[in-house]
Amino acid sequence: MPPRFAFTIAATDGRARTGTIQMQRGLIRTPAFMPVGTAATVKAMKPADVAASGADIILGNTYHLMLRPGAERVARLGGLHAFMGWDRPILTDSGGYQVMSLADLTKRSEEGVSFKSHLDGTRHLLSPERSIEIQRLLGSNIVMAFDELVPTTSTREVQAAAMERSMRWAKRSRDAFDAGGEHGANNAIFGIQQGALDEGFRKASADALIDIGFDGYAVGGLAVGEGQAAMFGCLDFAPAQLPADKPRYLMGVGKPDDIVGAVERGIDMFDCVMPTRSGRTGQAFTRTGPINLRNAKFGEDQGPLDPACDCPVCATWSRAYIHHLVRAGEILGAMLMTEHNIRFYEALMADLRGAIAAGELTPFADAFRARYHRGKGE
Repeated sequence: MPPRFAFTIAATDGRARTGTIQMQRGLIRTPAFMPVGTAATVKAMKPADVAASGADIILGNTYHLMLRPGAERVARLGGLHAFMGWDRPILTDSGGYQVMSLADLTKRSEEGVSFKSHLDGTRHLLSPERSIEIQRLLGSNIVMAFDELVPTTSTREVQAAAMERSMRWAKRSRDAFDAGGEHGANNAIFGIQQGALDEGFRKASADALIDIGFDGYAVGGLAVGEGQAAMFGCLDFAPAQLPADKPRYLMGVGKPDDIVGAVERGIDMFDCVMPTRSGRTGQAFTRTGPINLRNAKFGEDQGPLDPACDCPVCATWSRAYIHHLVRAGEILGAMLMTEHNIRFYEALMADLRGAIAAGELTPFADAFRARYHRGKGE
């Protein structure tokens, strides 16, 4: 039987690391990008195609799945893996991000967050205990502690209070996970560092999480509008405040150059809706920058989306054809664009792992940025 959870660092280059996470559902190569499967699907992709792209793990969403189809229903149907046909690891977020993004529908207290469903207006309470219960019902392999996220533009008093409450909720989340019987014995839980952009708040949060003890640690509260420079400024100190022998997960990031910079600063895991959302809106990622397939200049372009890409989409269809699909609103356009974008992200992670292992991350990262920012997709 594979271990419940084992993180091994195979090589380092500066602050960057490459290695593996072993779990009973399979091996996760790090640095890892997790495609987002909010509602039990990576939008516009079949699970087998997600796996073929190189993804070792995907992300599911506690808030959305608890509302539809319901965590108890998913449990009755065999859990999230069986329900959606994905047999590799799944990480589930805790619902904390939705607490912030749907703030107009929520009321916060020490007990948890009372909110009105954005679907039908019904009222629900999401507490640390209920968040962990939902993730257990889903059959999550990496469970996230429930936290309170506030914008980085909040006052210091608001930031401090949210961080301190998040640490109290982290302890309740850990206790609820440990009380989860067989699920808790065979899966993992990550804590989430908060504290906005403040180094002192981040250190206090990290110390509290380490005192509780988690299998891995997330850097939360970033990629919420503060900009890349501010995010990198925080990542210059935040990862080093967390245990070096545990995975570090930067939640909700991000653009390809965000990921490269975060890997250089010691981050091991990422998730973001960008490759799938962009695929549905006509943007393709390429090694020479993103391109908008809606633009008329692609109407007779017979080249692939990215000449350097090895995905089935680039091997088979032209920019001109995909331009037509996107402009015509054909579903296949979203499918092909998403498949390519996910493969682009997974190939980038493979390249980063290889560069770290070879001790060549800095020249790789510098060349990637120069090409990505200068090329404009041409």
